[in-house]
This record gives sequence, C-alpha cells and structure tokens, in this order.
Amino acid sequence: MTACKEAPKSGETKNFSPASLDSLINVYPDSVSLRLKRGNQLMEEYKFDEALADAARAFRLDSNRIECRILYAEAMINKINRTASDLFRAQSIYQLAVKKYPKNLEALVGLANTYSMLEDYEMSFKYINKALRINPKYRDAYVLKGTNYRNMGNFKLAVSSYETAVQQDPEFVGGYLMLGSLYQWKNDPICIEKYTTAYQLDPKNPDVIYALAYAKQVFGKEDAAMVLYRKMAKLDSSYYDAWFQMGYIHQFSKNNLDSAMFYYDKVLDTQPKHIQSLHNIGLIYEDKNDITNALFSYAKVLKIDPEFELTKERVEVLKKKR
Repeated sequence: MTACKEAPKSGETKNFSPASLDSLINVYPDSVSLRLKRGNQLMEEYKFDEALADAARAFRLDSNRIECRILYAEAMINKINRTASDLFRAQSIYQLAVKKYPKNLEALVGLANTYSMLEDYEMSFKYINKALRINPKYRDAYVLKGTNYRNMGNFKLAVSSYETAVQQDPEFVGGYLMLGSLYQWKNDPICIEKYTTAYQLDPKNPDVIYALAYAKQVFGKEDAAMVLYRKMAKLDSSYYDAWFQMGYIHQFSKNNLDSAMFYYDKVLDTQPKHIQSLHNIGLIYEDKNDITNALFSYAKVLKIDPEFELTKERVEVLKKKR
C-alpha cells in the first residue's frame, strides 16, 4: 500500500525556487500555500498578470484567508489592463478584509491605495493613519503617504515621507529611486546621491543602473554615465534605452557620428520602430550631407508616426533646400 501524497504546508514552501514551485503546482494545483508563494514571487518580479492567475485560484479555493484576499486585490490593481471595475472590486475585497481584520496593516494600506488611485486622498490618508497608529514604523504606509503628496504636488512632504520610509527600511531600493526621481524632477543633483544608494544596494538591476546613469548624463557626468550604460548592456542587451543614450551622447556631446550610428542601429535591432533613433539617424545623415538617406530615415519615422513634429520640421527644411 502506498501513502497518499499531501501538498506542502505553508511553512514548508519558504525556500522553493520558481522551477520547483512550478513543478509542485503541477502536482498539487489546488494547494493554496503554493499558489500564494508563487503569486507573491511573481508580484515581486512585477509579473502582475501572471500573479493574478495564482491569486484568483487561491482566492477561489479559500476566500476567507486574509493572505488570499490581499494577494488577489493587489494583483488586480496592478495588472496591465486594469479597468475601473477591477479597482472597485479590489477596493471591496480590501474593505471586507479590513472589516474582518481591522489591524491588518497590508489590508489597511491596500485599501488606502485604492482610494489614492481614485484620487480620494482624504480617505487614503484616513487608512494610512490607521495603519501608522497600529505600527508607527510601517514602511509601506510612509511610501503611500509620499506618493499621495507627490500626486498632490507637495514636494516637501513627499520627500519627508519617502525619507521616513527608508529610515524604517534602509535597504529599501524603491524608496531611494522615488527620492531620486523627486529631486531629479526639481533639477537637483542630489538625485545622484539617492540613485547611487539604490545602485549600491542593487548593482545588477538594469532599471536602477539606468536611473543613476541618466541622472549623471543630465548633470554633465557623461563619461561616468557611459560606463554605467555599458554595464547595463552587458547585463541585458535587450535594454535598448542604454544603447540609445550612448548613441545620443556620441552624437550630441562627442560628435562621434559613426559611433552614434552604431548604437542607434543596436536599438533598432530590438526596436525597429524606435522613432527617436530613426530621427537621430536622419540628423546624422544631414550632418554628413547625405540628404537622400536622411529623407529615407525620416520617411521611416513618418510611416510610424505621421505627426512626429521634429521629423516633419526637418523634412520641410530639406525639401526647401532641394
């Protein structure tokens, strides 16, 4: 007689790799713990639509479990093609969770987030403050507080809230990126310091590297930016923004037109309809007095976007020269 197989319990799924989780879910498709584990991993990887599939299955299997409710609502409001009905559905799930578990911090801040998305900041702050009364050190409450202030145009309080968030969690990469973007929006070079901290914490994340590289480029540290863009390209050759910015620097700062063309071609290898690269290639041909190829490149732009003003202007100029 063989023993019946049982799905792993919640505590037993802690260290499973994505591949082993996939295999286990194939064997135990109705394991709530496995669905929650994989769903949360996918959320951390920003694969929201995939996470939603696991979240919805877990929710159907055990809608009373608070973890199922929170994951389902969170995935729903983050999915790519979120609708108004998705937002209201998630809000309803959070409201029921808060009613049943009034001290659950994730549910309180999740509910506050739905109000924030609806631009009802008064209600959003109400639930944020409830969470902070329960735990004054709850990082995510300060993050949402900062986002609310940012959306309301209050730079000072947005910075203060994000700074408080990273004080609660000094290894919170997202917090430093948010601070960096705020300071960059204010054209303040202190953004480089914030992005550098994020980079030190997560040096192999292309998005983090790009944020730091672009800030250095904007504030005149172009050689340092190029080093970071090259690192990005090695880590992820499909991250075409790195190739584009290297082309841009070679074209407009170093006047190395052949090098610029090389990098724009790298962009077009993965993004053949990248309008700005095609336009800039047209400018390079103009600088080389090759009007035929310049117009040919501009024609590609206008085929993709007939209303792209920069290209329309150059075409008019070249037509007058002929």
